[in-house]
Amino acid sequence: MFRYTAWALLALYLLVVGLTPAALAPVTLTLAGLAAVIAAIPPSILVLAAVAAWMKHRPATAKTATA
Repeated sequence: MFRYTAWALLALYLLVVGLTPAALAPVTLTLAGLAAVIAAIPPSILVLAAVAAWMKHRPATAKTATA
């Protein structure tokens, strides 16, 4: 019984080790493409977009109660 379990674990290990790099390739390529797109945008435009997004979605200020 131990022999079958060992062979099954070896097969599972080889599947995982063999398939993991192939499964990560699209993720790596996507992140590299995203980095290239972000690098092509001038930093001043990125800062301006960040400020505009912050001003649009900034937290509401609490109004003080005056009595």
